[in-house]
Amino acid sequence: MSGGDAIPEFSKTKSGGDGKDVSLTNLSAFSSGPGIKSGAEVAAIFAVAVVIIGGIELALRIFHVPQYIMPPPSSILYALFDEFPLIAPHLGYTLVELVSGFAIGAIVGLVMAAVITQFPFAEKIVAPYILILVTTPMLALVPLLILRFGFGYTPRIIAVALAAGPMVMINAATGFRRVESAKIALARSYGASTLQIFWKIRAPMALPMILVGLMIGAIFGLLTAVGAEMVGGGFGLGNRLTSYSSMIQMPQFFAVVLILSTLGILIYVLFYLIGKKWASWEA
Repeated sequence: MSGGDAIPEFSKTKSGGDGKDVSLTNLSAFSSGPGIKSGAEVAAIFAVAVVIIGGIELALRIFHVPQYIMPPPSSILYALFDEFPLIAPHLGYTLVELVSGFAIGAIVGLVMAAVITQFPFAEKIVAPYILILVTTPMLALVPLLILRFGFGYTPRIIAVALAAGPMVMINAATGFRRVESAKIALARSYGASTLQIFWKIRAPMALPMILVGLMIGAIFGLLTAVGAEMVGGGFGLGNRLTSYSSMIQMPQFFAVVLILSTLGILIYVLFYLIGKKWASWEA
């Protein structure tokens, strides 16, 4: 099998150094290492964070930067704890939109990926529309969806599904195709049906790429949900961002940004752990 057809893997062991492995731990140069191995590494990470945050705090206070331009980290943390009872309901609204829209988009994306990899003619029909969905910012459709469905959950859930679905479909389809033809030929020689080959060979071998697609789709869904909340509606973390910025309450504004950053990290960690649990096999 050629290098370009290498099957993505969640390997628990260190890579052989050929740079061909694909996993949630080496999607970028910032996360290509083998992971945290000792308490000393954890301490070093926290030490760097303390130095950076402390340096920002000190610089902002020394140069007397107004809070409406950039609040110090201490003010952001204080605003987070002080305003969290008011922010928490909006966090719940955003999570409802994200989970609902992502579930719909992921299911449709996985089904479409299975269909187009089994029936090439279907791919020729669907591909132009998928390209349009991938290249069109879903936020551009939010005002139209609001006009049709109102300011409730529906337009936001639809926008999240449209943002997450194509990402899941593209990665899943790539995974379904990255299977050695020899394995499929061997299964057919033993009388395996197309459905059996799909469930027993294609789906397990595609699981790492499927998880990558789900992770990317969830992150895109989160960004779309927040953007849709900023466009219209009276609830959600995006609405809080718009409200706080309009009232120049920058500590509260950055507190919401911190919550959103934490959500993004949790999404990454969730799918990383799922990958380690269910797809930690050697290709």
